[in-house]
Amino acid sequence: MRFSLKRLLNGFPRFDYRVWILIAGRLLSQLGTGFTLFYAPIFFANQVGLSATAVGLGIGSGSIAGIVGRVVGGSLADSPRWGRRWTLLVSAAVSALADVFLAVATDFPIFLTGNLLMGLGIGLYWPATEAVVVDLTTVDQRHEAFAITRLGDSVGLGLGVVLGGAVISLTGAYRALFVLDGISFVVFFGVVYWAIAETLDPQNLNPDMSEGWKVALRDRALLTYAVVNSLLTTYLAHVNSGLPLYFTRFVPSGSGVGFTEATVSALFSWHIVLTVLTQLPIIKVLRPFSQPHALMVSSGLWSLGFVLMWVTGVVPSGNLWWAVLALSVMAIATVAYTPSASSLVVGLAPVAFRGVYLSVNSLCWAVGYFVGPALGGWAMDQPPAIAHGFWLASALSILVCIGILQSLEIMLKQAPTES
Repeated sequence: MRFSLKRLLNGFPRFDYRVWILIAGRLLSQLGTGFTLFYAPIFFANQVGLSATAVGLGIGSGSIAGIVGRVVGGSLADSPRWGRRWTLLVSAAVSALADVFLAVATDFPIFLTGNLLMGLGIGLYWPATEAVVVDLTTVDQRHEAFAITRLGDSVGLGLGVVLGGAVISLTGAYRALFVLDGISFVVFFGVVYWAIAETLDPQNLNPDMSEGWKVALRDRALLTYAVVNSLLTTYLAHVNSGLPLYFTRFVPSGSGVGFTEATVSALFSWHIVLTVLTQLPIIKVLRPFSQPHALMVSSGLWSLGFVLMWVTGVVPSGNLWWAVLALSVMAIATVAYTPSASSLVVGLAPVAFRGVYLSVNSLCWAVGYFVGPALGGWAMDQPPAIAHGFWLASALSILVCIGILQSLEIMLKQAPTES
C-alpha cells in the first residue's frame, strides 16, 4: 500500500488550526522541560555542591509558587484586561527568566529564585492553555483535543529527557540544558504572540476577577471532583517519585536487590512510549462513557497497577517482566485519566469562569505533586515490609476514589451543567 499524506492527515481530528499551533508550541515547551526535569537535582547536588536537603527545599518551593501562579493565572485568563493570550505570554516570559537564574546559579539564593520563578510561570501556564483549547473546540471535540494536547506534552517531555541525557553524555554541560530550556520558552512565546489571537469571548466577560472564585468555591460538584482529582494526581506523583527508589532499593534482581539505573531508565522510557502510543486509541474506547465513569476506569487501572507493583517487589524471579506489566497498566491509567478530568471540569464551568475552574483542576495537580513525593519518599525510607505494603495500601485507597466518583455521577445527573 502506497503512503498517502492525505490519508494520514484525514486520520487526525479536524480542529481549528490554532489548536494545532498551540499543540506544537506545547511540544516545544515540554521538550525544554524534559531537558532539565531529571538532571537539575543531580547537577545542583553533585556538581554545584548544594546539599540534598537544600535542593529538595528549592524544588519544593517551586510547587508552592505554582499554587500562587495557578490561582492568579485562572483569574487573569478570565479577565477582560488580560485574557488567555497575555497570561500565556507572561507565563513564557517568567519561565524563560527562571532559566536565566538557574543557568548561572552557584548558591542557594539564586537556585531558590530560579525555582520560585519557574513554579510561578508553570502555574500561570496551565489554566490559560487549557482555556484556549476549550475556546477553540466544540463540545464533541474537547475530549480528543485534550488527548492530543497531552500527547504533545508527552512526546515533548519524552524527547527532552532523551536529548538531555545525550547532551550530558556527550558534553557534560549541565548548564547548557537550562539555556536550551529557556530557548524553548522563548520559542513558545513567539508561537503564542504571532499565531494565537485572544480567544476569550467578549460576550462572556466578567470584570470582577473575584467572582469566579466565589462561584467555584460554592460549586459542590467541582469541590467533590477536586478531592478525587487530588488523589489521582497523587498516584501520578508516586510513579515519578516513589517508583524509581522502589526499583533501586527493594525489587530483587539477578545480582541481588535493586535494578540498575540503566534498567530503571529503560522501564520509564517504555512507560512514556506506551503513554504516547495509547493516547488516542484509549480515548476512542472511552468516548461512550461519561467522564466520571471514565475516571472510574482509570481508578481501577491504577489499583491493578499498584497490585502488580507489589507483586514486582515480592516475587522471587521474573521481576523485570512484572515491572514492565505494572508500568504498562499505569500508562493506560494515566491516558484514561488526564483528558477525562479536564473535560469534566469544562463541563462544570460557566463559560465566563472557565479559567478559574481549570485553575482549580490545575491546583489539584499541585496538591498531588506535593503530597505524593512526601508520602512515597517516607515509604521508601522504611523497612521492606512497609515499602512493599505501600503499594497495596495505594491500591485499596482507590475504593475512596470510586466512591467519590459515584457520588459525583449522581450530582451531575441531578443538576446538569452547561458545557
